[in-house]
Amino acid sequence: MANRNISGEVSTLLLQAKDFLDEARRLKPGPARNELREVAKVLHELGKLETQSKFAPDQPDTR
Repeated sequence: MANRNISGEVSTLLLQAKDFLDEARRLKPGPARNELREVAKVLHELGKLETQSKFAPDQPDTR
């Protein structure tokens, strides 16, 4: 449940990360598997940041 937003929807990036990781698990160890795992990791991080930004209080622009 850690990947769930407050609204109950799952980020598209988090779903994509899960798909990449599932695909990586089907492969034998090697460069292709490692690459898919790295892509999944990056997508997961982006998904977490996206979720945090959606629910963060609006910050006034200080520029």
